Amino acid sequence: MDLSTLIVSYNTEHLLREVMAKLRAASVGLETEVIFVDNASRDGSVSVLQRDFADCPLIINPVNVGFGRANNQALALASGRYVLLLNTDAFVEPHTLRDTVAYMDAHPRCGILGVRLQGRDGELQPCARYFPTPWNGFLQQTGLNRFFKNVQMVDDMAWAHDQVRACDWVVGCYYLVRREVIAQVGLFDPRYFLYFEEVDHCFAAKKAGWDVVFYPHTTVIHLGGESAKSEGNITQGGRQLQALQTESSLLYYRKNHGLGGALQSLLLGTLANALTFAKRLLKGRWAQGLGEPWRHTLQMWRLWVRTRWGTQPTR
Repeated sequence: MDLSTLIVSYNTEHLLREVMAKLRAASVGLETEVIFVDNASRDGSVSVLQRDFADCPLIINPVNVGFGRANNQALALASGRYVLLLNTDAFVEPHTLRDTVAYMDAHPRCGILGVRLQGRDGELQPCARYFPTPWNGFLQQTGLNRFFKNVQMVDDMAWAHDQVRACDWVVGCYYLVRREVIAQVGLFDPRYFLYFEEVDHCFAAKKAGWDVVFYPHTTVIHLGGESAKSEGNITQGGRQLQALQTESSLLYYRKNHGLGGALQSLLLGTLANALTFAKRLLKGRWAQGLGEPWRHTLQMWRLWVRTRWGTQPTR
């Protein structure tokens, strides 16, 4: 088996037929399999998967276990020498699978590979990123990064996206992994419910000596945020996602940068929110929400306690 593709479905019934049509058209010449996990979708996703793709193994979760854990479930059924994580809102080109597998075959130290990502409108998306740090996060949040040109921002895109290049991490919507990497460092840390799974995994792979590579010679159309749209109230859903992102960042910094790194993230995040509040107050930007920075600060400190200082997930 050349390639096992793992697809986690969550309330994206309207995308399943398109993503599978693109995937199957791109599978010509390769021995492939597709494994689905449905994360307690409330729409008709399970019915579509059972009816239209009955030849693909399907794991149906009674509750949403999160992105990383669901992919770990699917991995247990995978037999390919490469494993591809593909989102339901990511659509491959006819040559995407063949080209990326061929590149991995020709470069045995390439452990993880990502591709060029763009929206349906043709706009390029961040697809070869730098590792987050408490400092670059603070600079990004406050807008002070314009004064620190030598600090790499996570989503720095000021480079030509037309050549293969090594990078820190690639996005999980098209995430091609060599089986030997998984054997050595595993797939995703199950403590992450959402966000930072691929950041943490790439960090571990690079630490183990593997290359993480951006491959620009094929493009995947990535919509982004399709599952999040199903959560109804935008404000409430946005705050829930912010809480998940905050929790995952605390877990990531504590795991990979120790207690000091996690505390630095917490303190710089608090300072950034204070500066945001002061700037909005001085400029009279009431419409932007003066209470939001303080709500985020309170959220961070509550999660710091609930995660037992960045060591345990809350769900």
